[in-house]
Amino acid sequence: MESSRKRLDRDVLVATALALADAEGLNAVTTRRVGQEHGVSAMALYRHFRDKDQILDALAERLLADVRLPEADDRPWDDQLRDVLVAFLGVLRPHAATAELVITRILASSSGLALAERTLELLDAAGFQVEQAAEIAGQALCSVVTLVLTEPGRSHVEDPELRDDVVRAKQASLEALSPKRYPHIVAAAGALASCASQDVYYERGVHLIVAGIRGVQAETKAAAV
Repeated sequence: MESSRKRLDRDVLVATALALADAEGLNAVTTRRVGQEHGVSAMALYRHFRDKDQILDALAERLLADVRLPEADDRPWDDQLRDVLVAFLGVLRPHAATAELVITRILASSSGLALAERTLELLDAAGFQVEQAAEIAGQALCSVVTLVLTEPGRSHVEDPELRDDVVRAKQASLEALSPKRYPHIVAAAGALASCASQDVYYERGVHLIVAGIRGVQAETKAAAV
């Protein structure tokens, strides 16, 4: 009985659901499937989760809880914001299938609220008004999620050889386009089909987000003069 209660611990069940999502995608995450992984029926999970939606809520909460926000310091707001976004990104990258869940659930948990509060605090330090800061914060955090969801070369195919085949097929398809009509796409076929360096891709993505916010700040200050 003791081992059964341990198996059905809520955190263990969430970890099981996360592993399923990582391996097979969100469609594989159901109360029945999570129960099967522990040798019990879906009914046995009802103490913690009545349906799949509650499991998805818990997955988003788990990801947000894993974000370790860096301590505030005396550096410029944009340097600190970059660190916040990098911390958020670091949690999402290993769980791309689950990343999309946090977009609509950031304000639904204490950890998500902490992430939003810190982001708004830094945008306030940058001089943005409340309404503008709220819009920019939402767009910035969603952009981080989008980086993960749209990573070039990302595939649901787990086998490395099969994944390489998918990338090569995509590259060949792009290279077969008319060079007269799509000269730039044909020239960039290799880069569009795969991500040569994931780290560079994410570093550049975060840089573009922060640089874009700095650009908006400069325009806002100029308009106020």
